[in-house]
Amino acid sequence: MDKKIGLFYGTDTGNTEMVAKNIVEKINSKLAYACVELHEIYQKKAEDMSKYDLIIMGQPTWYDGELQGDWEEFIPELKKIDFSNKKVAFFGLGDQYGYASYFCDSLGVFADMVLERGAKVVAYTSTEGYEHDYSKAEKDGQFCGLCIDVDNQDELTEERIDAWLPKVLSEFGF
Repeated sequence: MDKKIGLFYGTDTGNTEMVAKNIVEKINSKLAYACVELHEIYQKKAEDMSKYDLIIMGQPTWYDGELQGDWEEFIPELKKIDFSNKKVAFFGLGDQYGYASYFCDSLGVFADMVLERGAKVVAYTSTEGYEHDYSKAEKDGQFCGLCIDVDNQDELTEERIDAWLPKVLSEFGF
């Protein structure tokens, strides 16, 4: 099997990069071959992402629901991509206590964008165990991806990644 997964992330503090690298290492160690190619979204173009049919996007949410700067700059490129026949999984970082009304909003914002362009969003997760008021990432009672809170629940990060990855791989067809 030679399917490749493109994992694209944006980071300002390094936390999203740390989680992205953790995910890449875990997936590549589970499979008999390395299949995840890691890309920082900074200065990427539509063609960098469009060559993948299996995509993971990782992004933090800043302050009152703001997008990470590099992801915000990528939006015009994202709008050039036809996501038909592509499967997309999301993970994001947020602060559920400090920004309880905007927790991991960027996941919801980008999920809506790729859905509008024909993508199938996969690997939804439960909202149980989180304490937030509202999130654009919440769709039909579930998060549209994996939400990580390294500020308040860092001790749950590994466990949450380990529970999420089998869903991603299964829905990606591995």
